[in-house]
Amino acid sequence: MNINEQVEYLMQGTEYGDDKLKQNMADELRGRLMLCEKEGRPLRVYCGFDPRKADLHLGHTVPMRKLRQFQELGHDVSFVIGNYTSLIGDPSDKDVLRPQLTAEEVKANGQTYADQAFRILDPKKTKIRYNADWLSVLTFEQLIKMASNFTIQQFLTRENFKLRWEKNEAIYLHETFYSLMQGYDAYSLKADIQIGGSDQLFNIMTAGRKIMTSMGELPNIAIIVGILPGTDGVVKMSKSLGNHIPINTDANDMFGKVMSIPDFAMGQYFRMVTPLTPPEIAAIENGVKAGTIHPRDAKMKLASAIVGAFYSQAEAETAQKVFIETFQKGVVPDDVPTCKIIVGQTILDLLVEQGLAKSKTDGRRLIEQNGVKFEGETLSDPTQVISTEGILQVGKRHFLKLIK
Repeated sequence: MNINEQVEYLMQGTEYGDDKLKQNMADELRGRLMLCEKEGRPLRVYCGFDPRKADLHLGHTVPMRKLRQFQELGHDVSFVIGNYTSLIGDPSDKDVLRPQLTAEEVKANGQTYADQAFRILDPKKTKIRYNADWLSVLTFEQLIKMASNFTIQQFLTRENFKLRWEKNEAIYLHETFYSLMQGYDAYSLKADIQIGGSDQLFNIMTAGRKIMTSMGELPNIAIIVGILPGTDGVVKMSKSLGNHIPINTDANDMFGKVMSIPDFAMGQYFRMVTPLTPPEIAAIENGVKAGTIHPRDAKMKLASAIVGAFYSQAEAETAQKVFIETFQKGVVPDDVPTCKIIVGQTILDLLVEQGLAKSKTDGRRLIEQNGVKFEGETLSDPTQVISTEGILQVGKRHFLKLIK
């Protein structure tokens, strides 16, 4: 690709919330590509991931796919594991204080990240970096110099801090360090490009660029991607909310979870987490709109594209067959786990004990919504006791064989 084609390709799917800002970043990207071509070097590109949980989910792969695009064009890509920033936790998308993790918790979580990232990234072209390498030796004098570039007012205008201020809830000083630490990441890597979600605008555009400029480096260019909603189609995908699709799972589970998203969210998923081109996506959406493609079939194309990207097309096809047999035709899968019947145990207690419900409240909700069946019959009484052998079905994907 020539420089203009690269700019068009790399800016595809970015979301800044402001057309002028997006154009400015596109112009800066074009200029930096020209500079790198003159200097005979690739762009230095990175994205950071804080290992506050052990597993990555589909939402994390959105910026990874953008990193992969830079790799395809021959640029220098770093996958930064925030084993030091995780000690604080990014407050960008939170209106409450994040709990602080211990160094041991962060280390344990971080060990799993690289392997999961290579589901998307080319391991031969990816540098795995840990920001403790430079943040742990940062001096107090350097921190003072960085902090002098910002005002308290700048932080208080951020939506999450503003909400807490208005509710008279505590805003802790250490939370403001996060933006400085991320800005120092960019400086330490001498980054030309930093990729992040739309919740990272302040950290990248305000903190990172200002810190790099103040320390004598060209400011990093922000490539901002959208935030993938969870399986509810509305709220940001999050493991803590239970609306996530883990990438460290199996093909059947991933296929089923994608099929559970609402129809209105399909467009976002197609654009953000599949390798399909814009014309291919437009053809599917136009077909659904015209009635020539059933929404269910479109969603199967979506699930197949996502599963195929993480596993193989053969596994995606098998997962689709399993889904059709299990959920559309009502066939019970062969590998159903078994559970011995406990005399006097209520269906509600059984759901919680077997992990089919997170709590008794969740179990009651499942029953009230007609989501629990035994031998094909919907159960409506949470205190009901099952004493005969048979198949218990919870929702569309979970089965349990009760035996004596």
